[in-house]
Amino acid sequence: MSTSQRIQQLIASAFVVVFSKSYCPFCDRVKRIFRTLGVSFKVIELDQEKDGAAMQTALYELTRQRTVPNVFIDGQHVGGCDQVMELERKGALKKLLEPALTV
Repeated sequence: MSTSQRIQQLIASAFVVVFSKSYCPFCDRVKRIFRTLGVSFKVIELDQEKDGAAMQTALYELTRQRTVPNVFIDGQHVGGCDQVMELERKGALKKLLEPALTV
């Protein structure tokens, strides 16, 4: 399986997928937002993956975003920390996450 195929498979494997790096404060902020909202999400820590650099390159080819976090909701690229925080500020994030929200 190619790295791009693996990325696509990971994106399809959960409603919310966060490509992250374990030491990144912006990634921590996004993960905290999802936890606070009670959303189940899958995290792929690129710095802990043996092919993490190749995965980050494949993500860039897919999204044109070089940085982490790189967030997908329902298979759609949402963006990074700034975009997630803006969606939350506008009240739009909760609406996007409705199918995944736990009661």
